[in-house]
This record gives sequence, structure tokens and C-alpha cells, in this order.
Amino acid sequence: MLSKEQRKELNTNFYTGLKDYLKATKSSNGRRINWLNYPSDVKDIYVRILVDGNSAKLVFDIQTKNASIRAIIWEQMLELKVVLERCMTVETVWLENETNEFGNSISRIMWKLDGVSLYNSGQTDIIYDFLKNRLIEFDLFYQEFKEILITL
Repeated sequence: MLSKEQRKELNTNFYTGLKDYLKATKSSNGRRINWLNYPSDVKDIYVRILVDGNSAKLVFDIQTKNASIRAIIWEQMLELKVVLERCMTVETVWLENETNEFGNSISRIMWKLDGVSLYNSGQTDIIYDFLKNRLIEFDLFYQEFKEILITL
């Protein structure tokens, strides 16, 4: 069992390594990008990397407090579903009504790699490759269609 300090150190090392791994990768628009803090340019929409002891995930979270606005954004994403899924090379999971770790209602689109652990250093390269590929695929989609979400 790992102590709180050990888990914190592993998390820090993992995400620092991932940032370094992605540093040379540019966005599809040719610009440098902070992949760990992906700029959605839309209030209350977040692209997050979540890695724990069981899986690695890239998630697109719609976290507006107003359920009606969240429903409108969700509906727009469903309109783009075919295009988004065509860009992604792994299964896309659509979760319209979820509760995040803070108890807030969210809608989430997710790409997940099961059976990997942040705490297994032998799997770091597998996780980094998975996340890098998903981020690049998502970025190709998002750079083309983000204006639709921005104007909602």
C-alpha cells in the first residue's frame, strides 16, 4: 500500500513526464499547446486526462450548472457524434447524466484504456502513447468544430 506522499510523488512524476512527452507535439492548427490543460475556449467545458490505478481516460466534460445549457451543448455534440467518432480510433463512451467527484451533474464523452495503472511504471509508455494518440485525434476534430460550441 502506498502512502499519501508516495501517491502524490508518483502522480507528479507521471504528469510531469507526460507533459515532457507531449511538449514537441503541436496542435492541428500548428500552434504549441498545453495538452495537460487543453484550451476548450468554452466556459464550463473541459478536456481532462484522468489516470488512476485501473485505467487511463481522456474525457470531454460539459459542466455547466444550468441543466438547460448543458442539454443544448450535449445535443450539439450528438449532432457531431458521427464526425467525432470517425476521428477517434477507440470506442467513444457517451454519458449524458453523470455526477463528478464533487457531486456536480455533468455530461461526459470519454475514451478509456482499461487494465493500466498509474502506479505501474512499466505501463507508463503504454499510457502516454494512448493519451497522446487520443489527444491528437480529438484535437483534429475540436479545432475544426469548436466554433460551433463557442457560438452556442
